[in-house]
Amino acid sequence: MSHLKWTRKTTEKVAEELHKIKIQISAKTVGRLLDEMGFSLRVNHKCLESGNKNPPPRKVRNRQFTYINRQRRKFAAAGNPIISVDTKKKEKVGNFKNNGNSWQQEAYPVNDHDFLQDAEGMAVPFGILDILANRGFVAVGTSHETPAFVVDAIGHYWKSQGQSRYPNAKKLLILADCGGGNSARSHAWKYHLQHDLCNIYGLKVTVCHYPPGSSKWNPIEHHMFSYISGNWAGIPLSSYETVLKYISTTKTSTGLRVTAKLIRKNYRKGEKIPKSEMSALSLSNHKTLPGWNYTLIPSRM
Repeated sequence: MSHLKWTRKTTEKVAEELHKIKIQISAKTVGRLLDEMGFSLRVNHKCLESGNKNPPPRKVRNRQFTYINRQRRKFAAAGNPIISVDTKKKEKVGNFKNNGNSWQQEAYPVNDHDFLQDAEGMAVPFGILDILANRGFVAVGTSHETPAFVVDAIGHYWKSQGQSRYPNAKKLLILADCGGGNSARSHAWKYHLQHDLCNIYGLKVTVCHYPPGSSKWNPIEHHMFSYISGNWAGIPLSSYETVLKYISTTKTSTGLRVTAKLIRKNYRKGEKIPKSEMSALSLSNHKTLPGWNYTLIPSRM
């Protein structure tokens, strides 16, 4: 195999190489022939999940998708709220380059290097998409993505929007990925759901996790996060105010509206929950894939 395979050739370069072996052809004809063979200029397609060496069998994954859809229909039919949650990519706050384009008379001057030491801090955006109402809420943290932080974010959403939108609701369905602060295996996640959400607001909370390697199917990914990224594309996130403003001005033609709140509380990583505290939770696993589906009820009903 020649080194030609490992070089990136334009149609002009391909035509030149063919001329060397006595094949007379123009760059335009090379382009046409490539098109006829199904070739075109393409970008990398981000569709492969990394870090998941042992994905669940397709049969198991499809079973979970079916179960999630059944739960969604059940909650929607009863008028009970359904939220999709996840943490968006963390962003350095400062005068740094932000990928994308924006209409400006002049380009924004930004730092030539993205050193963390030059940042005001990190923005940790935890998003909540109210599926029935098509409304979004983003809590922007300033420390770490921990179970305590993500449950606090859900609590802020419920106190500021959910209670008034669903005044008679006693049940809440949460759709989440399997990792991060809302990991299916996290004891702290379930502990804080019990004490900081269920008990405080009197909610019966059902959680359904998308299988490992299936985060792209979580509704918040393509119904909210993609539009936030598009709204601030090409804009340096120079301050927390800039982050909040661009999140809260995100909207779509289908009616999505988003609000944002800054949470400056410092959250401690690596929180450990004693076994005695876990055994005291009012938690029941579902019969269908119990590791991914469970319900918590208020300790005192």
